[in-house]
Amino acid sequence: MMIRSGELEVDFSGTDPQVAGSVNAVYAITMSAVYYVVRALIPEAIPASAGVLRPIRIIAPEGSVVHARFPAAVAAGNVETSQRIVDVLLKAFGEAVPDRIPAASSGTMNNLSLGGIDPRDGSIFSYYETIAGGMGACSVRDGNNGIHTHMTNSLNTPVEALEYSFPFRVRRYSLRRNSGGRGRHRGGDGIVREIELLADADATLLSDRRRFRPYGLAGGLPGKPGRTTVLGGGKARSLASKSHFRLRAGERIRVETPGGGGWGRP
Repeated sequence: MMIRSGELEVDFSGTDPQVAGSVNAVYAITMSAVYYVVRALIPEAIPASAGVLRPIRIIAPEGSVVHARFPAAVAAGNVETSQRIVDVLLKAFGEAVPDRIPAASSGTMNNLSLGGIDPRDGSIFSYYETIAGGMGACSVRDGNNGIHTHMTNSLNTPVEALEYSFPFRVRRYSLRRNSGGRGRHRGGDGIVREIELLADADATLLSDRRRFRPYGLAGGLPGKPGRTTVLGGGKARSLASKSHFRLRAGERIRVETPGGGGWGRP
């Protein structure tokens, strides 16, 4: 990333080629993530317009994970790679003006989908939701707990609505205490959402930040990584960040989302 001659150049040259999985982003998603970061950093009084975007030049090699070609799979590019692009750009800006840039937020939408036959009336049910995490701290305050950040544009489903509409029982819905990174200002805590299935279901998890933690900034510590566990029959098994699996009635899926990074030395 470089600023010169009144233009911001964001260069993704060297990005890995597109892959067989669905983490590829189309060029429009990459553009959206770049524009989001820039818009978030300029004064709110400046209206969103073509003039704001005109000085931005994006170099994204075609055939890469940030500019995928047909017929690449792109579902996770929209919901997960877009978040990673935001993290990368904010970290780059943080090298120059750390007092204006927050630490990394949870960095994933924690996409969970469940589908099957509802035993209450024999109908087909299909559930999909993104689950919030911790917001990164900044130079003037702690990060918010349990909140959707950056490229996520969805909200929480209340427990009452969830249990009314689906053959689920919500066993736990709480903040994931101490999952935010320590610092002069602490990163926000993630969420624990545990759902018991009252019917067999096919399930898909599409998430990230299970291995690499949301970074801290200006000496702050990273947030805790997320994890997802299936519980049943007295056993627990951990799931990969991107998984497709079968759940049986009585089993529970517990999603623990990442915390945000801390800002400043503790």
